[in-house]
Amino acid sequence: MTASDLRGVYTALITPFSDGAFDEAALGRQVERQVAAGVAGVVPVGTTGESPTLTHPEHGRVIQATVRAAAGRVKVLAGTGSNSTAEAIDLTAHAKDVGADGALHVSPYYNKPTAEGLRRHFTAIADAVDLPVVLYDIPGRTAVAIPPEVTLELSGHPGIIGIKAATGSIDLVSELASQTDPASFGIISGDDSLTLPMMSVGGVGVTSVLSNLLPQRVVEMVKSASAGDWAGAKAQHLAMFPLCRGLLSLATNPIPIKAAMRLAGLDTGEVRLPLTELDGEALARLAEILASAGVSAEPAHA
Repeated sequence: MTASDLRGVYTALITPFSDGAFDEAALGRQVERQVAAGVAGVVPVGTTGESPTLTHPEHGRVIQATVRAAAGRVKVLAGTGSNSTAEAIDLTAHAKDVGADGALHVSPYYNKPTAEGLRRHFTAIADAVDLPVVLYDIPGRTAVAIPPEVTLELSGHPGIIGIKAATGSIDLVSELASQTDPASFGIISGDDSLTLPMMSVGGVGVTSVLSNLLPQRVVEMVKSASAGDWAGAKAQHLAMFPLCRGLLSLATNPIPIKAAMRLAGLDTGEVRLPLTELDGEALARLAEILASAGVSAEPAHA
């Protein structure tokens, strides 16, 4: 996997549960739907995949099941980040062993490392395992941002091929894009509502939550932007924007997207504690947002 492979849509996969257990068959159906829609790749066990609530054996099973279902048709960028460098290395080594194409590494959460600590953490992982690394900058979850100067230094490491930017800052993407080559370091959006603005200043794609529900529409928007059809991409972006914002405003991800999948006939099961289901008022609001976006019910398991 290279930086060029980051172009397009990577779906941040939901981890489906049934009666509290990982539902491998449902995951396989999800991957098939994504492949059919033309995504570039899928991302198991990220934020949307409820990775903090998975046991280590489950974490490994989800990655392995995703690789099996993808069967080489799309890339698998496995979430293997941790706030323990040693654990992140172990998780990444397992992902490589089961056939993942790359590893997505969130900045260490809770222990809030310094800039030097971040640099050493990501470098140690990329040095230890021969699997391409994509950095994941999401300070709203981790309480620590990756400083741009650290990202730029890490972009020179041959094993680090890009960054998922979920900071909400177009300025940051502009700064990184002005000093990196997309052929060797890809910048991808981590916020559906900001994908098009980010692509306008140098981003190459998105790790999308919304594409769990609307993969074809997200793929079409990104293809339009990549081809320079900014008017077409803008129309597609604006049509999906209320849904992008609704999924963010109703509750913490992935609560709303799991509820939306259920309402659309694509049930992926419950969320795990400490996450909880949407209440009745929020669920009704979500149904309204889906209807306004033209999302109709589909047969279960479609």
